[in-house]
Amino acid sequence: MALTDKQRSDLHAGIYDYFLSRGVELAACAEALAAADPEVLLRHTTTTNTNAANGEEDDNNNKGKSKSSLRGSLGGSASAVPILEKKWTAVPRLQRRVLELERQLANNISNAKHAHRNTSTAASGGGGGGEDDGGALSLSSSGGILRERRNLPRPPATHTLQGHSAVVTSVSIHPIYTLAASGSEDGTIKLWDYESGDYMRTLRGHTNSITSVEFSPKNGWYLVSSSSDLSIKLWDVQEYTCVRTLRGHDHTISCVKFVPPSVGAVYLEQGEGGNNATTASSSAAAGGAGGKSISGVDPSLAGSKFLVSASRDQTVKFWDVETGFCDATLSDHGDWVRCLAVRPACSVGANTRKNVADSSRMENDEVGEGEGDNSSSVTSSLALVASSGNDRTIYVYNAHEKREKVCELRGHDHVVESLSFLCSSLLPQTMPTTSSSKQLSSPAGGAAPRDYLASGSRDRTVRLWTIANGGSCLMTFRAHENWVRSVLVHPSGNHILSCGDDRSIRVFDIKSNRCLRTIDDAHSHFITSMAMHPTLPILISGGVDHTLKCWQLD
Repeated sequence: MALTDKQRSDLHAGIYDYFLSRGVELAACAEALAAADPEVLLRHTTTTNTNAANGEEDDNNNKGKSKSSLRGSLGGSASAVPILEKKWTAVPRLQRRVLELERQLANNISNAKHAHRNTSTAASGGGGGGEDDGGALSLSSSGGILRERRNLPRPPATHTLQGHSAVVTSVSIHPIYTLAASGSEDGTIKLWDYESGDYMRTLRGHTNSITSVEFSPKNGWYLVSSSSDLSIKLWDVQEYTCVRTLRGHDHTISCVKFVPPSVGAVYLEQGEGGNNATTASSSAAAGGAGGKSISGVDPSLAGSKFLVSASRDQTVKFWDVETGFCDATLSDHGDWVRCLAVRPACSVGANTRKNVADSSRMENDEVGEGEGDNSSSVTSSLALVASSGNDRTIYVYNAHEKREKVCELRGHDHVVESLSFLCSSLLPQTMPTTSSSKQLSSPAGGAAPRDYLASGSRDRTVRLWTIANGGSCLMTFRAHENWVRSVLVHPSGNHILSCGDDRSIRVFDIKSNRCLRTIDDAHSHFITSMAMHPTLPILISGGVDHTLKCWQLD
């Protein structure tokens, strides 16, 4: 596109001002431009006389200005930013702003389309569309539409946490405080304040790569970590010290988690006595000091009596946190066991048991274990442990008693990298009563969200399973372009979050069986892990780029 005379004149004047601002190094260029286009001198003098604060002498005959006077004026405008530089830096800033507005517009258009669909469904009474879509929309008392929080991640990241010198392999979020832990291949565990983005402390003790970290479920008093050095360590988060080291695996330990306590566990009742004296006396009776047992690990503070670990030695082991001994070893896998997932126990009223989509086998076992009239009124939905790895098979076990196998799930074509039950607290829960049984309905073919198990694999797929009635695959998502490294089932039960080696974080909608949102280039390299708080709006991811990122949830 050709420039107009005025635009060309302004461009020459801007270039001339820039040459002048550079001092003697570009004086020859300024003189050459003035010789080629004498009007530049006139425009420059006019602009200077108009804007100068000290009121320079006005001279309309600057066309005949000598070279000596030109050099004398070189330093006069050097302190001001030339208009050419201002416009040059403004262009990329405006381009970024345009791209940002375009993204916002696209999101608004997409949200408007979904809002119209959900509003139409809700208005027609179509099965509570607002609830099934994660509570995205609701109707106010005046008939207006209110948009509720869905707690889904969106860019940009609120904080980028830097400090590790190698790949971040695992992240975990404290159940109470604004505290996050990260494990890395540099052999350290770092603690962060994810609200402010501040680094807090480094825990050292492992002699090789950290593979997994997790806070204890009750008060986050303890932190457990596993490593390629064949050890599991329990850390006191209050004192930043290692209180116990567990050994027994013959190869790299891939993952470790706290086993959810059973319903009515005695040590939970001791920890919740509501009387500090009672708790202190019970600890003293056990030989503890400062609220700890003889071993230095108090199950009533941890909220769990056992740990479960997975290893490259093809086994899954259960550990007693008090004694440090291996309580059981499961050897069903035929290859490297890479990942674990745990589900909390749940007490279910007898009058609502028919509404819970747990397997009949599990229910019958639990009813058989009860004694007296109490077993007829309340039953317990078992705490579960799921494991998988290089053999592509997912095994689900009862987390307590005989630790028998509940079901086997098969379908992935490559290594399974991650498993996740519904994101929630690991402490025992209570299933809703019959009056609120509507909340048990699921967007996935009638399966209860509590029975969901998500898996991510190197076959680039995310699969959603139900463990009810022997287990089955409900749906498969194929949006990722590379290995899937971590998956989470959203606390609402309406979405699955995943990340992987395509450097993206994706949100899948279970009801519509589609990818709802994609955060491209969430990290500058592969994304290895994610953690989400079950109630607070925070998601943290870790990657091969040695960083953690905190994401705000909308």
